[in-house]
Amino acid sequence: MSTPTSKKLMSSHRWVLGYLMQEKAIFLPSLAALFFTAMLSLAFPWFLKELVGDPAEAYRNGVNAQQVLEKSNRVVLQLVAVLGLQAFVAFFRVQGFIHSGESALNRLRRDLFAHLVRLPMPFFQEQRAGALSSRISADLGLVRETLLTTVPQAVRQTVILVGGLIFIFVASWKLSLIMLGSVPFVVLAIAFFGRKVRAYSKAAQESLAEAGMVIEETVQGINDVKSFTNEPFEATRYDRALAAFFGVTMKGAKHRAAFLAFIIFALFGTIAFVAWFGARMLASGEIGDKNFVSFILFSIFVGASLGSFPEIISQLQQTSAASERLRELLDTPVERADGDPAVKLHGALSFQDVSFRYPSRPESLVLSDLNFHIQPGQRIALVGPSGAGKSTVFSLILGFNDPEMGQIHFDSHPASSLSLRALRSQIAIVPQEVLLFGGSIRENIEYGKPGATHEEINAAATQANAFDFITALPEGFETLVGPRGTKLSGGQRQRIAIARAILADPKILLLDEATSALDSESERLVNEALERLMIGRTSLVIAHRLSTVRHADSILVFSQGKIVESGSHDALIERNGTYRFLVETQLV
Repeated sequence: MSTPTSKKLMSSHRWVLGYLMQEKAIFLPSLAALFFTAMLSLAFPWFLKELVGDPAEAYRNGVNAQQVLEKSNRVVLQLVAVLGLQAFVAFFRVQGFIHSGESALNRLRRDLFAHLVRLPMPFFQEQRAGALSSRISADLGLVRETLLTTVPQAVRQTVILVGGLIFIFVASWKLSLIMLGSVPFVVLAIAFFGRKVRAYSKAAQESLAEAGMVIEETVQGINDVKSFTNEPFEATRYDRALAAFFGVTMKGAKHRAAFLAFIIFALFGTIAFVAWFGARMLASGEIGDKNFVSFILFSIFVGASLGSFPEIISQLQQTSAASERLRELLDTPVERADGDPAVKLHGALSFQDVSFRYPSRPESLVLSDLNFHIQPGQRIALVGPSGAGKSTVFSLILGFNDPEMGQIHFDSHPASSLSLRALRSQIAIVPQEVLLFGGSIRENIEYGKPGATHEEINAAATQANAFDFITALPEGFETLVGPRGTKLSGGQRQRIAIARAILADPKILLLDEATSALDSESERLVNEALERLMIGRTSLVIAHRLSTVRHADSILVFSQGKIVESGSHDALIERNGTYRFLVETQLV
């Protein structure tokens, strides 16, 4: 009876094989070629048997030595011809397996990435980016090793094993049964040790992902690492991660080593016993010279084939653990894809009794009974202390999270009735900390409207006060911005982000304190660009500077997840309430 573990193992391998079968036009002929070359491998002991058997027979029966030499020459030529054919077919077989394996792996990579980018924001809020990317990379590496090496090796050794067993049964069924008596012990060892190896392999991959995460986080935050002279701290953190990985790996190595040691002892001990028993049969005349030589030669091939299976099965166990993690990722539900995909927004926005708490912090209510309504084209400022819920409002508008209670409406449409893709395509955000991708300036601006013309990109850069500094660079719009835009200043990154938003031509604009970290000249240029960007659009601005909010149509004052005041700057100043206190202590 199969165990749940074996069923899971078979399911994982069937899943990987499913990707290979999508390349069946190349994979199946390569598989047939593999069967053919594996069968030809059995020609080697067959011809050796002919070479060794005939001299012994000649010695005993007095056969003409010249005839033996002529036959030996013929056998060697036949063997060389078979080996040549095997090499010729193997050349195309290897190419076919690599082609189908890499194509299947690329298909899996595309599926994984396409699924990954459609996962909901809460998934990424609970994951560490470095660990996630390292884990996927390591798991795909194991699957690649299986597709390109382990699968062909398993098929080849299986053919050799089955074919060799047929030949040794023909040579002597009695010796064959004695030899196969070791198989049940090998199977039990595989079942016992394999489960242990698989568990340690999964733990090792997770530990290695943790080590990769340390590298990625350190590189991303290298400015802070060096500023605080924390290079030794990061080195120690990486050492701890490597030590954990090494510890888990060595525990798994003990089981693999015990497994291989048992297999070596069982297989070669069996072969030695069979050779001893066969010698007694030869002495008593129960088996002939030629059959005995044939049995020994094919037994060596069978033993070598069986000896390779522990490593193959160990690799399959590791791959099973890796593919399980990849399947878990693919089984994670993606963002909702329903809703009206053709809706055209006018810019009205309202929150109706909205409450929200993050799934990772269920005890903390971030927004409580939030109510406000914004007309198309209005400019609304959101102010309040850190942690008051302002950024969470942006997250809900973008559909990154759903309200726990209440509803969000765009125009007269509930947010839940709209396609997220259609909704987000009509919203643009300029964040406080701009993330640029590691391509050119042109590519980063074009991100707001993929496929935009050069004229549209140039016009957007001009409106964002970015055209002059871009064209002053030696490579102009083709200048590479570096990882996360590190080759550009903060003001330059902000203006590129504004150009990107201009190109997107949104109905609703979200500005998250886009000038808070800029010098006065950069702030002036960015503010001019923002003024142009906000014309005719519904704009929500998270602000901590009085200059940013003074001209807003309305100001929403947040405190502990609630709107405690709202109105124009002048009206709120006259109330002598929370807003006035913020102005006097923080916004000036």
